Amino acid sequence: MKIYDDKHIKNVAFVGANKSGKTTLAETMLFEAGLVNRRGSVENKNTVSDYHEIEQERETSIFATPLHTEWRNYKINILDTPGLDDFIGEIASTMRVADSIVTVINGQHGVEVGTEIIWNYVDKYSKPTLFVINQIDNPNTDFDECYKSIVNLIGNNAVKIQYPLVVDGAQCIIDVLKMKMYKFGPEGGKPEKLEIPDNQKDVANELHNELVEKAAENDEALMELYFDQGTLNEDEMREGIKKGMLNHELFPVFCISALKDMGSGRLMGFIDNVAPSAADLKPEQSVEGKTVECKNDAPTALFVFKTLYEPNLGQISFFKVKSGEVKQNDKLENSRNEEIEILNQLYIMDGKNRDQVEKLSAGDIGATLKLKYTETNDTLRVKGSDITIKPIVYPEPRITKAVTAVDKNDEEKLSDALKKIHSQDPTVTIKYMKELKQLILSCQGELHLATIDWTLNNVYGIKAAFDQPKIAYRETIQRSATTSYKHKKQSGGSGQFGEVHIKIEPYFEGMPEPEGFNIRGKEEVKLEWGGKLVFYNCIVGGVIDARYLPSVLKGILEVMEEGPLTGSYARDIRVMLFDGKMHAVDSNDISFKIAGAHAFKEAFLNAKPKLLEPIHELSVKVPEELMGNVMTDLQSRRAIILGMDSDGKYQTIKAKTPLAEMYKYSTTLRSITQGRGSFSTKFSNFELVPNNVQEELVKNS
Repeated sequence: MKIYDDKHIKNVAFVGANKSGKTTLAETMLFEAGLVNRRGSVENKNTVSDYHEIEQERETSIFATPLHTEWRNYKINILDTPGLDDFIGEIASTMRVADSIVTVINGQHGVEVGTEIIWNYVDKYSKPTLFVINQIDNPNTDFDECYKSIVNLIGNNAVKIQYPLVVDGAQCIIDVLKMKMYKFGPEGGKPEKLEIPDNQKDVANELHNELVEKAAENDEALMELYFDQGTLNEDEMREGIKKGMLNHELFPVFCISALKDMGSGRLMGFIDNVAPSAADLKPEQSVEGKTVECKNDAPTALFVFKTLYEPNLGQISFFKVKSGEVKQNDKLENSRNEEIEILNQLYIMDGKNRDQVEKLSAGDIGATLKLKYTETNDTLRVKGSDITIKPIVYPEPRITKAVTAVDKNDEEKLSDALKKIHSQDPTVTIKYMKELKQLILSCQGELHLATIDWTLNNVYGIKAAFDQPKIAYRETIQRSATTSYKHKKQSGGSGQFGEVHIKIEPYFEGMPEPEGFNIRGKEEVKLEWGGKLVFYNCIVGGVIDARYLPSVLKGILEVMEEGPLTGSYARDIRVMLFDGKMHAVDSNDISFKIAGAHAFKEAFLNAKPKLLEPIHELSVKVPEELMGNVMTDLQSRRAIILGMDSDGKYQTIKAKTPLAEMYKYSTTLRSITQGRGSFSTKFSNFELVPNNVQEELVKNS
């Protein structure tokens, strides 16, 4: 396979709403370049991109799939992405390594909800972007309305490069950059290149002049040239368009029929000649603050943006060569753990097909197999080069479930499978919650969860159950209480004896020391689950030997680890041990541990115990016209509205909401907003549970 230099490699991500035609377009481009002899289709389950069993079963992309094509001495790496935001992690990964974004629009629907959601990510990364209106041959397509929907989404920097036209029953495309008309046969393919018809010349000239002005705006030299000449030639326009794309200020709009192979060749030509390469982009900064230059003579640094597990191959690591060159059998250091990895094979991947290569240049995308110490987001570098590529920031999970294996013998197998699923998709998080005694799985939505369930069942042979997770409440007290407890046990020989007298109080940072006690020692225990226990030794006259005090504290901590009200962790309490008794023969550590535990539990229940619940900060972005319904729903969830911010056609609602009320919120918000709403949450603090809620929780514990 030919090795391309950094200027002749273009990495493009195909993004867009579900069923917009991204996979079909990728298939057509591979066919146009002669890399496949026959075009597959999603319906026939034989495309190069959607090769996983679950994708073929559901007839939709679930994984981001790297492909490549070669066109007029350029290599185009295509990253075909899912169109559903449940799989936004796959889109986030590709955004990180794509040089340009091709946003595919379904011509029958225009900009859809999925397009809006994905555009927020494109805009965030400021990636050079072009739009492609697909299905121009469909009678239900309205090109002008689609174009208006793009302008409504991104503003007036959208500019038409092409528009469709039917001439004598034949599908045509007018190209206002080249000022030519392409006429296609009924089955598409290679078009006839013609002059623009007389009745379209005024429209085409107007759009051409608009394109010239937009291209000139992005460069001072081109602007001067434009003022001097009154126009720009095709090469000058290409230069201006590329600079506008790099500045994220110009968004070319094309039209195609991916299914009929109309306009795909012209689109590939534009990607070759105009769309920026990795070498055109502004050099990025490493974690260490060093400039990472996309040059072959720079130190080698690879960024692993995706991990995949295939039954016959094992772990496949997809990477982009951020700088330098990588050769087969190179030894590179993982910047995270400083382990040395040997890249025994290098591949160009096209779906499940792989072609082995000897080396890859700066800016290229490739894959390798069976790395031992490397995961997604890792950097592989020349040893000692001190470069770590900034990691992908994945969106926070939106739904959470407790997961168990239906067959208890599969628990260990389930844990291993979920680790692999997380490695393959970092937006799936797995955590064992010791206090809840549950394995907690978090992901992006109900469809995402269904995909995980399918994978566990069909790939790993595990039947899993998904349930509502318990809430990690905390227990504390609201007033002081004093009590004593005597532990006495006699059963022949030496027995057990220990008596303690304690006072407990609510604790808060900065409170004064307790009065009325002779404080001889103080121990602050920072609890693993948050908050503190402050333990005071106030023993006078040696009524309890100092060696037994750690046992009293240990007994108290054991009760705090499984609180008296509901078994939740207890926090923010101080204990004064001020009296007690011991026996010369029968007293021992276990006696005082038991006495301390019983005394603390009794005092706790007499100190007006109270449950605390986790409160999350919630940010909900919704279309302005749907805000009322969203606010009503939030109020039913005991939310406290903190404020609202305007964001174009959207409003962002800031609120604080009990975690207990957030179950299935993702599904509800999607229903209320027809999929146009999005939200994020993060833990804020613990607050007192309302009395009626506490009564119910205590009763059911």
